Amino acid sequence: MSSSRLIARLRRIGIVGLVAGGGITGLSVANAPPRPTPADREALAHGGLEAVPSRAEQLASLKLASTPESQLDMLVIGGGATGTATCLDAALRDLKVGLVERDDFSCGTSSRSTKLIHGGVRYLEKAFFKLDPGQLQLVFEALHERAIMLNQAPHLTNPLPTILPCYKIWEVPFYWIGLKAYDFVAFIGNGLLNMSKFVQASEALRLFPTLSKTSSGQKLRGSIVYYDGQMDDARFNISSALTAALYGAAVANHTEVVNLLRDENEKKIIGARCREVFTGEEFDVYAKVVVNATGPFTDSIRKMEDSNTNPMIVPSAGVHITLPSYYSAEGMGLIVPKTKDGRVVFMLPWLGSTIAGTTDSSTKITALPEPHEERWLSSWTHCRTISALKYAPRTFKALGLEFALWLWTRMLTSGRHRTSCVSTPCTCPRKIL
Repeated sequence: MSSSRLIARLRRIGIVGLVAGGGITGLSVANAPPRPTPADREALAHGGLEAVPSRAEQLASLKLASTPESQLDMLVIGGGATGTATCLDAALRDLKVGLVERDDFSCGTSSRSTKLIHGGVRYLEKAFFKLDPGQLQLVFEALHERAIMLNQAPHLTNPLPTILPCYKIWEVPFYWIGLKAYDFVAFIGNGLLNMSKFVQASEALRLFPTLSKTSSGQKLRGSIVYYDGQMDDARFNISSALTAALYGAAVANHTEVVNLLRDENEKKIIGARCREVFTGEEFDVYAKVVVNATGPFTDSIRKMEDSNTNPMIVPSAGVHITLPSYYSAEGMGLIVPKTKDGRVVFMLPWLGSTIAGTTDSSTKITALPEPHEERWLSSWTHCRTISALKYAPRTFKALGLEFALWLWTRMLTSGRHRTSCVSTPCTCPRKIL
């Protein structure tokens, strides 16, 4: 393959890693493969290395690219969902790729999501009411990716029925038609999990016992049950990094980028200066393409190239509350499609507990974001309006040891910057260990 064609291919992959910094995605583009069998997993291990190299070996591999003559094809900055998936995608295409992460894999936003793999019901609504084909294409792609992730990693994902309560007469046909359209889009993309259905109020209360019989003076008219995917986001992230390492990628956590290497003659980035956090040792890593997959920290890397560059990231913070299991039904989630401030709120079963949230508000970017009480109260207020909860605490202490919560920060691009994604076929096996 010629050098120009290789660089063009790398750039197509690199676009994905730059713009999708906060989300969970498999970055798969081929048709959804069948569910992997034990024989598939055995074949996967022997398709690459037989064991994941140690961290010391990974660092040594990165240091081999310390000169322009021994450069990597791609260096990915960021070990979250997007970074590891980009690294895996490149490794499966037989590219020489490295990845560095300042902290640990999936230590930030990628382990603090709502644990859902969904196409975005809100985006489908915008596509129809605003006649926006871009939103519709986003739903198509997301539902296709959902099917691939469920097939790639059935041990880390599962279909999840979700109930949507209707308290007004018009909501029943409105949401029923909308979710049937959601099913249709999933069906076209070969990713339909199960058909949505309407259930009477009595059946809805049986399925989700903590559902309120009334809301804002309106009786429960019935509910729509539809299906989405659920995942273990942190394990999926780490599994992607391990699978990439099995296919020859050099992945190193606790390795920070302190500066970018620049070719002043050609005016382009040709690598990064890295620091091993534990020892403080610094070394250069040269690469034909550098992918910035640092999520909400994207601008800090961009400023290493040009200190005068305008910010493109608008950080957004959300709080999830983790409650005891009896706040949700076993094996079923609940969605509030529209709160007073226009957001979507979920209550989902997760590892013997219930996840409730999330809020969505502007914030400042910090390495370790902490939730504030006003954010928690906002999320709690929206959840309890549709759930017959046994008590209504007003402070953190009122719940005692009955709950926990976490804050995540994600990136939103400002209006001046538009994101795009170019996909190319990959014929390599796409199984996640």
